[in-house]
Amino acid sequence: MTEMAQQEERDVPLVALFKGFLTVSFCGIGGSGIAWARRVAVETRCWISDREFADIVSLCQFMPGPNIVGIAVCVGAKVRGGVGSLAALAGFLVVPWSVGLALGLLCLKYVHLTVLQNVLRGIAAVAAGLLIATGAKLLAPHRSHPAGLLFATLAFVLITFIRLPLLSVLFSLMPLSIVIAGIQAAKAG
Repeated sequence: MTEMAQQEERDVPLVALFKGFLTVSFCGIGGSGIAWARRVAVETRCWISDREFADIVSLCQFMPGPNIVGIAVCVGAKVRGGVGSLAALAGFLVVPWSVGLALGLLCLKYVHLTVLQNVLRGIAAVAAGLLIATGAKLLAPHRSHPAGLLFATLAFVLITFIRLPLLSVLFSLMPLSIVIAGIQAAKAG
């Protein structure tokens, strides 16, 4: 299939991109936005493949700012170019900017209430569970690549248990993982 035919298949309406990332914004709390972005872009709307989403998340780990914002921009660009990036980003930012600001002001006013503190703890636990589930789904396309799983495990251990800074781990493992991926690609091709 030609590149032009692939692009025509992905000619997603801008309104759909806006609404899709508006949904992500409404449903995603904290880090769970990545889980919702995957659900919308890969599972529900089939805009991109599981592998493409994993690649986008990997790229967004290196970009400044929140990962989910980078994901919105990259998914929008993948399916509709620059204007798609703007539509996805606008859809994603509407909720945090308006509703998030209003809720933040209310939370500041009533932060002393025990019920609010309990609600926020519950939301944090749910968001952590969604992040773990999304992490497991992001590993799925790589399960046939032992080296990739090894690097994922090593990064997890270094960050979670040894408590090394994220950027230090990424920049330390990146050169070695690139070399090993290149060796594996050369053997395969």
